[in-house]
Order: sequence, then C-alpha cells, then structure tokens
Amino acid sequence: MQRDDMNSRERLLTALDGGQPDRLPATTHHLMPYFLQTYMNGISEAEFFDCFGLDPITWVKEQRPNSATGEYWTEIAAGAVGGGVRWITSDDWRIETSEVTASRNKATRYDIVTPDGALSMVLEESSQSTWVAENLVKRKSQIELVEKYAPKTLCDVEAINRRAVEVTGRGILRGSVPGFEIYGQPGCWQDAAVLYGIEPLIMETFDDPRWVHEFLRILRQRKLAHVASMEGARFDLIEHGGGDASSTVISPALFAEFVAPYDSEIIAEAHRIGLKVVYHTCGGMMAILEQIADMGPNAMETFTPPSLGGDTDLAEAKARIGDRVCMIGGFDQTRFFQGCTVTETRRAVRQCFDDAGTGGGFILSPSDHFFDADVELIRAFADEARQCLYG
Repeated sequence: MQRDDMNSRERLLTALDGGQPDRLPATTHHLMPYFLQTYMNGISEAEFFDCFGLDPITWVKEQRPNSATGEYWTEIAAGAVGGGVRWITSDDWRIETSEVTASRNKATRYDIVTPDGALSMVLEESSQSTWVAENLVKRKSQIELVEKYAPKTLCDVEAINRRAVEVTGRGILRGSVPGFEIYGQPGCWQDAAVLYGIEPLIMETFDDPRWVHEFLRILRQRKLAHVASMEGARFDLIEHGGGDASSTVISPALFAEFVAPYDSEIIAEAHRIGLKVVYHTCGGMMAILEQIADMGPNAMETFTPPSLGGDTDLAEAKARIGDRVCMIGGFDQTRFFQGCTVTETRRAVRQCFDDAGTGGGFILSPSDHFFDADVELIRAFADEARQCLYG
C-alpha cells in the first residue's frame, strides 16, 4: 500500500528508484549564492528549502589528498589573489595565483609548475558566476603533463558520512564525479571542453580524433580512480555528464564515439560500489535520449524546454525513456520564476506533472540553476507541486 505521509528523503528516493511516491517531488538544482543574497537576505540553502517546503538536496564535495603519492593541501590565504580556497597539490604540481589587471571583470591567473613545463588557466568572475577565460590546455602535448603530474584526488569518505548524519531525514545527499581541480565538470567530454575549449575540441574530433581519444582516456582514468575511492560514502546520488555533450552542441554521432564509451565506464564503476548516478545534459536531449539511457544512469536531467535553449518535449521523453530512468527537471525557470502570474507558474507545474508524472519516476525541478527569481513565484511552484498527488 502506498504511503501518503512520506518525508522528503523517502519521496526523492522513491522517485529515483522509478517508483511512485505520495506526491510529486519538487526541488531545485544548485542554489546560487547570488540569488540567496540578493532575494533571500543571505539565508542558507537549508533555510531556503524550509522556507518554501521543497524537497531538500544537500550538495557535498569533500576530497582529500593522496599522501602516499606525495600530495598535500595548499591554502591561499584570504585576502590574497584567488584567496580563501585550498588546492590539492604536490612538489611536482605547484599552483601560483596572480591578478589579471587587463580584464573588465575580476580575473585570476592560475600558473601550474611541473618538472616538465608550465600550464596556466584564467578564471573570470562576476557577482553571479565564474567562467573560464583562458583554457588550461593550449598545446595538445600538454595533456601529458596532466596525466603525469596532476594530483589524483580522493574522496574523503569520513567527511561525507558526517554530512550524511547531519542531514538525516532532510532530503538527499548529492555529490558529483570530480572535474579538474581548479575548474572542471563531471563528464569526460565536458571536462575536456573546459580544459581545451569546446569549439577546438569539436574540430579535433575531425582533424585528430586519436588525440581526442587519448585526452578522454586520461580524464576517464582520473575520474575512475576517484569514483572508486567513493566506496562507502553515503551519497544518495552523484552527478555525471555536462551540457557540452548535449545535442544542441554536438551530434549524436560524436556523442556515440566520444562521450558514451568514456562516461558509461564511470557510471558502471559508481554502480559497482553501490552509488546512484544522474546524467546531466543541460541543452538538447531529444536526439540522444536513448543513447544516454543506454549508458545506464539511474536518472537523467535537465530536460530543458525549447523556450530555455533546449529541445525537450517532456511527454515524448517520458514515453521514450521514462520506464528506464528517473527524469529530473523539465521546468522553465526563466519564464515561470519571473515576469508571469502566479496562475501561469502553477499551470506550468501542473503541465510538467501531466507530461511526465504518470507512474512516478519524475522529480520536478528547474532546468538547471537560476540567478534571479520572484519569491512569490517560487512559492507558487512549491505549493502547486504539493498538490500534485498520486492516486
């Protein structure tokens, strides 16, 4: 008999397992500090979920250096350029930071010194976000430095499990396959795109595909080692993938050759140690729905609608792969968290439920993060979702 009094954790886990919970689970992706500070008086993420009655997700990233291979923490003092953070480094992988004064935005250069040469990367930032202004890999031979000297970070299982105890009963604990330490993302192709640039990476799939495969192999091996070190960590879900693998960026043929073979191995390794995986594809998905599902993730996201730059037909996606994976996302936060009426927001929630909620296995969420939003529309989003009941 189906329970009608599930807590958020039970509700989210039931949907992730493809089941039908008491009502439509509703949550959000990453909560941006800019939004919390600008619109919510700087409240915490936990307070945000409590405020709106959404199903909480706690994001955790706890890593540790591998002391057996000579790695250690290097802290950049607060107030210094790039300060207030710490990196896992070694004597053969030293990180130095400096200010880039010519940039219109705040910009930091990261110079990495290795015994066989140097690497550099520039990040720019605004009050809303951080992005790559200068890619790390500028010459194809530099991937050899990454393979030989970049620290292979490990999961701090004890720290993760302490966080799991702290959030017991309050939604789920979510992590990710690690990206490159200074700035990267979970998927092998996605990480390569960050480090080399998406346009030149696509061109190299035609000009020098062997090099692209070698680059992806290096990144895959690093990620596999880290995922293996997650064994015993009490994550409820870890994220993989990335938007540069979407069908609005690359073709299904490129996905089949350069994405699926590498990312599917990481999903298999996560399953081996008992972890659930969500594959994140912000952008086009319809042309590669089955290809992603064939990789074996437990869930897929973000099912971005055309109005937000994606191509998702939520009802069609449900019909095609909804019995194979949990679907997360589908809601247009740009149209329905700003500049519309409460009624329109409620109608959009109900449409998502009608399109993808049948039988369960669906978690309503904005299609990726948001920076600006009308608080009353978020309240309407959450309230309408609570009224989407399963009979």
